Amino acid sequence: MPRPQRPFTVTRRADSKTFQFTLNPASGLPDKVCRYWQRASFQKFPTSLAMHRLPKNKAEAEAGIYALIQHLKEELAAGAARRIPTEDITAGAWLEKFTSLERNPRSALVAAKNRPHSVKTLAGYESYYRCHIKGDPIANIRTSEMEEADVLEFIGRIANKSIGRAGQQRKMVGTRTFEGVVKFVRMAFKEYQRIHHKWFNPFQGLDAPQPVKGSRRGALSEDEVVGFFLPGVLSDTMELAVCAAMFFAGLRRAEIFALKSNCLDWHTPKITVKNAWQNFDQKDRVLGPTKGKRERDAPFDPILQEAIRKLWAENGRHEFVFSFANGKTPGPSWIKGRFPKWLKKASIELNGRDIVPHSSRHSLASLLEARGVPLRYIQDLLGHSDLKTTKIYLHSTEKTILDIGVKISEAIAEKGDDGKIVEFKVS
Repeated sequence: MPRPQRPFTVTRRADSKTFQFTLNPASGLPDKVCRYWQRASFQKFPTSLAMHRLPKNKAEAEAGIYALIQHLKEELAAGAARRIPTEDITAGAWLEKFTSLERNPRSALVAAKNRPHSVKTLAGYESYYRCHIKGDPIANIRTSEMEEADVLEFIGRIANKSIGRAGQQRKMVGTRTFEGVVKFVRMAFKEYQRIHHKWFNPFQGLDAPQPVKGSRRGALSEDEVVGFFLPGVLSDTMELAVCAAMFFAGLRRAEIFALKSNCLDWHTPKITVKNAWQNFDQKDRVLGPTKGKRERDAPFDPILQEAIRKLWAENGRHEFVFSFANGKTPGPSWIKGRFPKWLKKASIELNGRDIVPHSSRHSLASLLEARGVPLRYIQDLLGHSDLKTTKIYLHSTEKTILDIGVKISEAIAEKGDDGKIVEFKVS
């Protein structure tokens, strides 16, 4: 004869002296309530049972759990059940809310931090929903009926889904798309649980997907960077100014063409990077915050300063620093189309390296690190962290970049040029 199920199980954690427990249906509580208290910490006890949060031994732990069961039964009897959310909608309807700014449940939270919502992020959510969630069986399941098994089945379906072009298709699992879709659903369900505190989140016992490592971008050596700025490589002043912004200020393409004159401090000197084009590669691009949604300071090297002065003398001053004579800025393919030509003119051998426009930031980081600049300052310069810019950081990076600029001037002089930055010539 099988032994009757106990109302709960309690175990001591292997990594500490604390306890965790799981409620079972034998306690007389509904399945939904029991699932909420799976592998639960005693710190989750309600305030009225705070005296039971730190049991010293198993006997005290069991006494606390019996008190919790009685408390939950009283709640249920009073109508405060932990099972039915106040907004019981389908998972698909909830996920779809995150695809538009007006209905996105996180918009107010982001606004409360005084940080604008990213248009690119919303576009990503919309793509995940439209391509991989809409029409999937999980979209029709109501939140009150959602089980962990439903989530696992959904993950299994999209993991085995084929993506890619004909003849180059592969399963989604292990790709950035798979990682993005799962993280999107996890985030949305976590937000639902934040609003509906008594709801059981089916992702609660599941680990987040491991980040997918992308291909490592190649970096140019110091001599190769110098070669970029030798006569005969860059064809006009716009090319010179843009390359200087890429290699000496570490700016992204979307940040370069969003730069305005009030962001240039000619006295310190420094550049305050405030904005970037959202959806830069699309026709519907809009001006928004930088990646990471925070301002940062970047060095303003003499070569870049003089290139901007010459660009303004040729094209006039417009709303954006890097503008043609008609006031328009280069499009998303402007750098991408010219970059391979610059590499060829500078006689830079790829030798299997993945050298792309974004490699300019990797190159700058490598040069600074080689010159002994602390990694945390490099991360701040490139906008990869929340570290604040300091005087020491500005001094150390500016000096290193200035040294490289001097080396470029010396190389130009050896080519027969007069070596003066103000007389920097383009072919």
